[in-house]
Amino acid sequence: MKSALVKLHVSVFLWGFTGVLGRLISLNEGLLVWYRILLTLVILFLIRKFSSSPKHSVSRREKWLLYGIGTLIAFHWVCFYGSIKYSNVSIALTCLSAAGLFTSFVEPILLKTKMRFAEIMLGLLGVAGIFLIFHFDPRYKTGIILGLIATVLSVLFSIFNKKFVEKHSTEQLMSYELTGGFIVLTLCMPFYLYYLPYTHLFPTMADWGWLLLLSAFCTVLAMYLSLQALKHISVFTQNLTLNLEPVYGIILAFVIYRENQYLSPGFYAGFSLILTAVIVQMLRTRLQVRKLRRMEV
Repeated sequence: MKSALVKLHVSVFLWGFTGVLGRLISLNEGLLVWYRILLTLVILFLIRKFSSSPKHSVSRREKWLLYGIGTLIAFHWVCFYGSIKYSNVSIALTCLSAAGLFTSFVEPILLKTKMRFAEIMLGLLGVAGIFLIFHFDPRYKTGIILGLIATVLSVLFSIFNKKFVEKHSTEQLMSYELTGGFIVLTLCMPFYLYYLPYTHLFPTMADWGWLLLLSAFCTVLAMYLSLQALKHISVFTQNLTLNLEPVYGIILAFVIYRENQYLSPGFYAGFSLILTAVIVQMLRTRLQVRKLRRMEV
């Protein structure tokens, strides 16, 4: 459990850079995600080619399910980067805090687990933080809505991934999922570019560098660590811990882009509620680990 939590927190720290890198890349959100997945698939291909880890067979039904999960991931990224483009890094990352509430309701239904009152209350605390930000910063309405849609999609693919992480290798899961996301996004791209504005189709030299960092570290390595952690922790713990992503990302946004100059007091009040929910859940998880150890002894 301890090593799983360490892997999870490292992956969340890496994801904290995604917002900053997303703002640095000049492409619109759809093209950004398309190139991100393309580079990620190339890296995964090289890893799997030279990897000695066993490759398990995947049934046709499982392949289609993994393609579907990858589609959710692709659209999650599109909405997330859209949230950044229409608001800023801090707002987009903070919207992910609603994952706790959505998971506390959706996970028991889909995985047929018991609904926990404490998790619902912590999730509501995170949503209260979102409400404060939305109330005091209505200019970011579009960005907040896109951020919340991205959060719902992240909850869904985390829950569905839980069924596969124990059966297949992490490299296999990422390869099949992102292949599905890449195919669907490619099919949607002509319509996407027709209706939504873009300045250029191809990345600049600087964009290629940021995309490579985004794909190698914030996608391949971060997803690998998070899927490894998901084998030993609950989906709720994962999604609530993901609320630390705004902490890391917002600090970076403050330092690099000085976004603190454009945020209202309501943002800080809401963010304080979100951070409180994260800390309480981390303490609850540690207590559960100690109880399990005592029972084993």
